[in-house]
Amino acid sequence: MLLVEFEPVIDPIVNERAIMLAARIRERGASGVLDVAPGYCTVAVHFDPLQIDLGALERSIAEEASRIEGLVAVPAKAPIEIAVTYGGEHGPDIDAVAAYAGCTPAEVVKWHSARTYRVYMLGFVPGFAYLGSVDPRIAAPRHRAPRERVPAGSVGIAGEQTGVYPVTSPGGWQLIGHTSSPMFDPDRSSPSLLAPGDLVRFVPRLGDGA
Repeated sequence: MLLVEFEPVIDPIVNERAIMLAARIRERGASGVLDVAPGYCTVAVHFDPLQIDLGALERSIAEEASRIEGLVAVPAKAPIEIAVTYGGEHGPDIDAVAAYAGCTPAEVVKWHSARTYRVYMLGFVPGFAYLGSVDPRIAAPRHRAPRERVPAGSVGIAGEQTGVYPVTSPGGWQLIGHTSSPMFDPDRSSPSLLAPGDLVRFVPRLGDGA
């Protein structure tokens, strides 16, 4: 595997460069390249060493990287809206997040749903999108001991990140709500609802946060 590293920051422009570089490497369609995965500020290039000229691959990556050095703005796009039921059985940690922030659960809902989030990367399980950044007041740390079972559709916070569990799985994020939107469906042409670079808005269902 080759790992391309940009500035080690969580920043939309740096992340956009990583996403663009990943796309350009894929478009080249080099024989032996198995997968290209952008992260917050990295691009992982997985390849079969028996089918590829490593030197040629490194040169092509450097060439494509040089073409996006001048990127200074992120393209505008419409956010994807995700309806969320906050609190109660759907958000068992909302009181803990409110206590961390020194506010009410209603304010947690207000601050969480007020922002437009960027999808920085996918990982952990298929379709899990790492979104940022949450309001610093509610950037509660993840649990020290993860839950063994987090229901699919659970909306959580972990520090500056927020996200939706696409499938039932273990997880340590602070759960504040739940959505019925299918985040991952292997039968769809694009299985993951979200992709790196997308924008997301969480919309409280009527009556939430009261």
